[in-house]
Order: sequence, then C-alpha cells, then structure tokens
Amino acid sequence: MNVWTKLLITALLITPSGAFIACARADDTERGATGLPIVFSIRLPAVPTDEELESQHACIGQIEVEVNELFPDEVRALAAPYRIANGLHIATRKPTITQQLLFHAGEPYKRSTLDETERLLRAQRYLREATIEPIRYNDDGTVDVRVRVHDVWTLSPGISFGRKGGKNSTRFEFEDTNVLGFGKQISISRSSDVDRSAWRLAYTDPHVLGSWWQLSGARGSLSDGSETSFALARPFYSLNSRWSLGGSFADVTSSVARYSHGEAVDRFQMRERNFDLGGGVSSGLSGGWTRRWLAGVRHQQRSFSDTTDLWRGTLPEDRTLTYPWVGVELIEDSYIETHNLNQIGRTEDVYLGRSLRAQIGFASEELGSTRDALMLKTAAQMGTALGADQYLIHTFGLDARLEDGALRNAVIDAGTSYYRRHSARRVLFASVTASLASQLDPERQLLLGGDNGLRGYPLRYQSGTARALFTIEERLYSNWQPLKLFDVGAAAFFDAGRTWGRDPFAAGSSGWLKDIGVGLRLGSARSGLGNVLHVDLAFPLDGGRDLDSVQLLVETKRSF
Repeated sequence: MNVWTKLLITALLITPSGAFIACARADDTERGATGLPIVFSIRLPAVPTDEELESQHACIGQIEVEVNELFPDEVRALAAPYRIANGLHIATRKPTITQQLLFHAGEPYKRSTLDETERLLRAQRYLREATIEPIRYNDDGTVDVRVRVHDVWTLSPGISFGRKGGKNSTRFEFEDTNVLGFGKQISISRSSDVDRSAWRLAYTDPHVLGSWWQLSGARGSLSDGSETSFALARPFYSLNSRWSLGGSFADVTSSVARYSHGEAVDRFQMRERNFDLGGGVSSGLSGGWTRRWLAGVRHQQRSFSDTTDLWRGTLPEDRTLTYPWVGVELIEDSYIETHNLNQIGRTEDVYLGRSLRAQIGFASEELGSTRDALMLKTAAQMGTALGADQYLIHTFGLDARLEDGALRNAVIDAGTSYYRRHSARRVLFASVTASLASQLDPERQLLLGGDNGLRGYPLRYQSGTARALFTIEERLYSNWQPLKLFDVGAAAFFDAGRTWGRDPFAAGSSGWLKDIGVGLRLGSARSGLGNVLHVDLAFPLDGGRDLDSVQLLVETKRSF
C-alpha cells in the first residue's frame, strides 16, 4: 500500500469550523525535507448564511436540543457546592423545549422564525438564555439546527422582604416554575403588605398535553376576603398564529381603601366577579405585519358593603356591565437583541416596532347591565432606534366608558422612554409619563407616590385628576458576579412628579415633588424567581415636615 492510500484511509476529524483534517501516524507517512510528517487537510464549505439558505429554499433537517446545566463545567470544577447544586437541580426536559418550537423538520428554513422562537424561549422564567443556530448543511438541501438553552434554579422555598413608600411587606412561599423539568408552575405563599395578608395556592400549565393551550387556576384566602380564578386559553402564541380562543373567570372579595397623603381615610368591602370569553382570527405575518380580528363577550360585576371599620362615607352603587365586543390588533415585526439595558448580563429582546390594540363594546340594560354604555379600550406602542445605541419608545393607553355623551371612569395614559448607551456598562435612562382621568368610579383613584415611581415619598401620597412623572437615571452594569449567583449593577436617579385637580376623597395637590437617590441592583444570574432586586435610598427634596428624610425601598422588579 503506497503512502497516498494510507493517507486516504486515515481517520477524519471534523473541526468546529467545518474542516476535515486527514491525520496519519508519523511512522506511516512520508517525511518532508524537515523530517516532520506531512499532514494533508481538506476544508469543506461552511454552513451558508441565513440569506443563502433562504434563497436556496433549504428545509429544516435534524433539530438538536442542548440544555445546559445550572452551572457550566468550568464553574462546576471550582468547588463542591456547584456540583451539588447541579446534582439537585432537575434539568428542563428536551420535550419541554421542543413543544415550544415554532418550526419543525421538513419546513422551510426562515431566520425570522428562529429568532421569534428564541424570544419565546427567553421569556420563560426557567430559562436564562436561548440561542438557535444552523450547524450543518446537508447534501439533500436540508440544514440541521441546534437549540441551546441555559437552565436556572426554579425551586424557591424561602422568605422575602420588601419595603417601598415607607411600608413593609413580607412573603413566605414555596414555588417551582419548572416542576420536574416539565415547565409547569406551582406555588403556595403567605404574604403580608399594607393592604392585607393572604394565603394563596396557584397552578399554571403553559402547554396542556404538549399543546399551545394554557391552563391556570388560583385560590386565595385573604384577611379581608377571598380569591378564586380560572382560565383556559389558546393564545396567539406567535406572529404567524392563525387563531386564538379562551375563557376566564375570577371572583375576588377584598377591601378597598381611599388615600390622602399616604394614609387610608376610607375603606369598604368590594366583591368583583368577571367572566370573559373571546378569541380571534388572523392571516398571519405578511409584509412584516400581523393583523388580528378579535371578538368576545365580557361580564363585570361589582358590589359594595360597609363591613370594614374605616367606612365613613356613601358606598358606591353596585354595578354590572355585560357586553359583546369586537377589536383589532396590529403588530409590526421589529425587535432587536441587546444586553445591559433593562437587565444585567442577559440577552434582551427590545420591541422597536409599532403596535395597536383597540376594542369597542356596548353594554346594554337589555343584556343585564345596570346602564347603557359604550366600552372603549386602546393600547399602542411605537419604538424608534435613533442610532448610536439610542432608543425612544412611546406608549399610549385609553380605558373608558362613554355614557350619555360623557367619558366616565376614563383614564388616558401616555409615556416616553429614552435610552442612550454611553458604553457597554453605562446607560442613561429617562422617562416621562402622564395620566388624565375623568369621572372615576368611587372605588378608583389616580395616585402618585413611592409605590409607582416617586421613590422619595410615601406610597399613594398624592391624588388628583391628572398626574405627571419625570425620571432620569444613570445606570451602571458591572461584570462582577459574586459566587456566580448574582449580576451586580447600580443606579443614581432623580424623580419629579405632581398631580393636578381635586380628588373628592383626598387633600389637594402639593405641587411638584422631587427626590434624588442611589440604588443597588442584583440580577438573579441562576434563578428564575425575579429578574432584578432593587435596594434604593431616596431623599425627598420637597414636602412637609411629616416626611422621613430618607426612604428605603427594597423590591423585586422584572427590569432594572
């Protein structure tokens, strides 16, 4: 056998770049002038680009699913606690991932579909990251893809503490957002805050029997009432979904307080029962847009009683609204991937498109309503990339009843958020929000305080018929990850807000209220129990002598 034959029958090793390298033992190869063995390599073409795959009408071939452990190998080798955590953690099962894929073997390869699937997977609380990439292009015109996800710790037995607006809250819970790796959620909790204490049991199945149907239910025992809810729905789970259908029921009894300068001045009992049945149809994603036609029927009932010890005024009238409704939803397919914006160290999917959802219904006494009313509800968003890592996002919302030619229980919300990235670890954030109310129902107030953005003041401190809030914040994101458990960030902020108009149950406006402060941010790098822990110190710059000179706020939010 000559040397060329020996070279051809040697083992072929596939490198990550797709090259095939033919290797031979030194004693089986001819040696060059230097005396070193001669090694021949043959490089095959790399996987085509996304554009090339789509232009060649490639189809999906094999789908590989890779679920990374809680702590990767390089971390696990450092100490025994990481190995123990990996051993105790039940990994997400591969069928749990595959049932959420928007593509299947044999279907045309579309990068937009892979991107949307990544976004859908990253939205799950039990996953930290998700990437989907082509790994092989085959002779039959198919392309194999790999789905790689990163697990987080989802079992949470423990006690949590929060503070905002000068009031404390505590919570004891046992929660698992990925039961046995199947993606189901179950929790039992005991909570206590300024409004009430409660026991609550809840269950959610986001994929009933591996389908897109979702089932959820909750039962709560409150210090001032009770709670029961149930929902079964098949939502528009993707931009290309063609139909949705679902129904929900909720029955909640609790007390409602009306506030002035952060103190409850009136309280009464309210029972609210809601029933919804609706769905929609769509022709899917076309030309970068999705249009959906919606319809349904809704029943809302509220009844009031004076069973609390702080009732001082006239009770609201019992109210029933039963009405059919129709609506339309428009969504532009426009997302970007980024890091260190509203999260720390995670891939973020920021929506920079235009969207609109509008509904109109008619409540009639002939259908059992206590009044005739036109029911209006609208939500809209528009995002813009200004270049040089600058983003502008506008939002608008309207929720109202039109009765006898006048808007009642109407709230109009509008806001603008601005992001400017100075560097990979510094971002300037600013936002302006405003709300306008008209003839609110007696159980509803338009409030401003430490629980909704004015961090240096007590919760529910101001009330009126209009409000505005301005926030500017310099955000810092570090690469420090203590014990490989937390991502650390910080912020310096300034808030300014005020209300206008007179709430009949509260004191008049105090004008513009301002505060400054600093805060620590801890992102949960290995946990799915809440994205960012906020610890803020806020210093009020206005207000009366009854205010504390500093407010401590501790709370968990879904964003920075």
